[in-house]
Amino acid sequence: MPIIKDQLDNLIGSHGNVIGRGGEKIGGIGEIYLDDVTGEPEWVSVNTGLFGVSESFVPLQAARIQGNDIQVDYDKELVKDAPRVSTDGHLTPEEEQRLYDYYGLTIAQSTGYEAADVDYDTGGDTVGYDTSGPTTDDAMTRSEERLNVGTRTQEAGRARLRKYVVTENVTQTVPVSREEVRLEREPITEENVGAAVSGPEISEEEHEVVLREERPVVEKEAVPVERVRLGTETVTEQETVSEDVRKEEIETDLGDDRTNR
Repeated sequence: MPIIKDQLDNLIGSHGNVIGRGGEKIGGIGEIYLDDVTGEPEWVSVNTGLFGVSESFVPLQAARIQGNDIQVDYDKELVKDAPRVSTDGHLTPEEEQRLYDYYGLTIAQSTGYEAADVDYDTGGDTVGYDTSGPTTDDAMTRSEERLNVGTRTQEAGRARLRKYVVTENVTQTVPVSREEVRLEREPITEENVGAAVSGPEISEEEHEVVLREERPVVEKEAVPVERVRLGTETVTEQETVSEDVRKEEIETDLGDDRTNR
C-alpha cells in the first residue's frame, strides 16, 4: 500500500532516517515532496555525506514506514549516486524526469479534469468554484514558507596536553666557612713561666694544626609542583542566518480594472 500524506505528518521533525533495501541507514529524512496534481507523496530527500551536507532524492514508490523511519526499495549506494537537483522546495518537470530515468521508473501521466465531467453547482453553500479543477469549497488556501532554524553539534577541533623536559641553570649563593692560621704570641709572666721552662733549654720542635673548611654540596630531588588537566566550557554566541522563503499572494480580479490584493 503506498504511503499517504497523513502517515508522514508524525515524521516531520522526528529526526527519523531513510533506510535502504538491506536495512542499512542511508541518511536523515529531509523533506517530503508532493505531486502537484494529486497531492500525494512522491519523493523524499535524504541527507547524506559527511555531516549530512548533501541531499539525494528517493522515490516513495514501494516505500513503507517503520516507526520514525522510512524504508525504501533501493540500496544505499544507488541513492547516494542519484543526480543532484535543486532542493528549493519544488521539482521541475525536467528535474523529475532525470530522477525517474535514473531509478528506471516511468512518470505517471495525470488525466487531469475535463469540464464535462465536473459538476460546478453554484446553487448550494459554495459561492464559487475552482476553474483549475473540481469544486472543493468556497475558500482558497494561501501558504508560505517558514524558516525552522536549529543547531547541530559537530567536531570543531581537538586539544592535547603534552609534557616535555627543559633544562635551565639555577644559581644560588650559600655561605661557607674555613679555618685560617693565626700566629699568637704570649709573653712570659710569673703565671706561665713554669710551662715555658718545662722542656729542654735548647731544642728543635715542630707543631702542626689541621685546618678545616666547608665546601658547597648540591643534591637534586624531583618534587610535584602542580597538576594540569584539560576541561571544556560552553560559550554561546549569536549567529545570524539568512535564507529566501516563498509565500503565496492572492489577488481578486473584479473584471472592471479593479484588482485588489
